[in-house]
Amino acid sequence: MDKEQYLINKIKSEYIGDDAAVVGDTLYSMDAFFEDVHFKREWVTMAQIGRKAMLVNLSDAIAMNAKPEYALVSVSIPSDMTHQEIDELTQSMQDTAKEYGCQIIGGDTTGGDKLHLSITIVSKSKSPLLRTTLQEGDLLAYTGKLGDSKRDLEALFRGEKIANNSRFYEPLLRAEFISKAREYLTSGMDISDGLFCDTNKLLDINNYGFELLNNIDDKVGLSGEEYEMLISFNLDSLDEIEKVANMTNTPLNVFAKVVKNSDRFKCSSHHF
Repeated sequence: MDKEQYLINKIKSEYIGDDAAVVGDTLYSMDAFFEDVHFKREWVTMAQIGRKAMLVNLSDAIAMNAKPEYALVSVSIPSDMTHQEIDELTQSMQDTAKEYGCQIIGGDTTGGDKLHLSITIVSKSKSPLLRTTLQEGDLLAYTGKLGDSKRDLEALFRGEKIANNSRFYEPLLRAEFISKAREYLTSGMDISDGLFCDTNKLLDINNYGFELLNNIDDKVGLSGEEYEMLISFNLDSLDEIEKVANMTNTPLNVFAKVVKNSDRFKCSSHHF
């Protein structure tokens, strides 16, 4: 068990286990976006940092079929950041939140050696999409194309340039697809730690295994920071899911079936 999961397991709460904690019809989620863990300042503009920090947090709400309403933002500000850079960072966060109908209503600031952001999202849903409702016989699928985030991250480490619309900079959230497909989905989560690791999480919490239907290259399965969707649904719903995917221009990739075994993908935490 990696250290992240070990820590999570030490906190006992009925609300822990999904992308967000569901309390009534309100959902609470928070993600950190830390310099030298999730990004390097020399790779990205302040506007790109602010936008991605907000998008990866909004992703938790979107993944659970929730509408983001409010955000609380905490920022550790290094001493070498200029006022102009702070303006670019905050404006980008506010603009991105506004795109999804979300408003920044507060937070905290502190000084630090590096630029660190933590964002809490408060959202609403009458029909949240959970992880714990996976069913035996379900099909497992992911949206979009995976692998580009890992490819571009490796290029940045080599000192190369990547496209401004790279998924590493600009995650694509599948809000319309999840909203329209919700009635046919049995479970779901966003893909932040890679398809292999996140599929293992989904299987672990439901005590199931998988039967692979299509081989997946490691470049696809181990690419983190993708923020596409991992979903499950009954075979009888496949036609309807495909219709929604076509309607919303969402690539859909069925790759496995949920079965009673203990099979898992090989993966490890990419945060260390």
